[in-house]
Amino acid sequence: MGKDFGLSIAELTKRFPAAPEYLIQMFIINRDYGVVKNSVIALRLGVSKPAVTQAMNRLKRYNLIEQDLYGAINLTSAGRITASRFLKRHYLLEHLLISSLDYNWVKSDEEASRLQSSISDEFADFLYDKLGCPETCPHGNPFPGSSLESEIMNAPRLGTAAVGEKLKLVRITEEGEAADGLLQFCYINNLRPGRTMNIDAVDEQGLTVNFEDGGSLLIPYRFAEYICCSGQLSRPSGE
Repeated sequence: MGKDFGLSIAELTKRFPAAPEYLIQMFIINRDYGVVKNSVIALRLGVSKPAVTQAMNRLKRYNLIEQDLYGAINLTSAGRITASRFLKRHYLLEHLLISSLDYNWVKSDEEASRLQSSISDEFADFLYDKLGCPETCPHGNPFPGSSLESEIMNAPRLGTAAVGEKLKLVRITEEGEAADGLLQFCYINNLRPGRTMNIDAVDEQGLTVNFEDGGSLLIPYRFAEYICCSGQLSRPSGE
């Protein structure tokens, strides 16, 4: 990218190597929940709260974030641009690893995180065209600015479904990608965006689904809360 805020992406990552992960997580948390706080960032990244505070102070100096008196963090215009570019690189690298190189679907997120700071915007644009201009990552999360972004982000969680509903899996949330065992569970059971299912039973263990292409599966609630689907899902009262 150019020097929208006086510091290029290459210069930013050289001075602060952890900046991409912080910016990406802030973008994702804001997109999913609207409010970003130090404690949530610490949990997502597996770091201490003091480490997050220190990181936020550095990002403030680069004019990438603002933080109000109550602790809520907001990306500045430059911060959103930078976070979006990092996230786009991340998603494209996941596509390259999975679609072109047949790399493990579970491990692609971790590898993309290692590589996202190393490629240029020029190469990212090349990948975008070469990969057919994807609108989501392989796990279904939308590219920033995608025409499908609003629709995908508004897809309800599978955990709110009721017996008899027919659903199409839309995405596994970014938060879910980090949940212990979820991606492996989805990989083994072919729970991927686009697959359609019917809710056959709901009990204290989770949801039993029957897939239109054959087979059934019990999806525990601890995983269902991170899986979003389209269809006529029940909503909690008050929504």
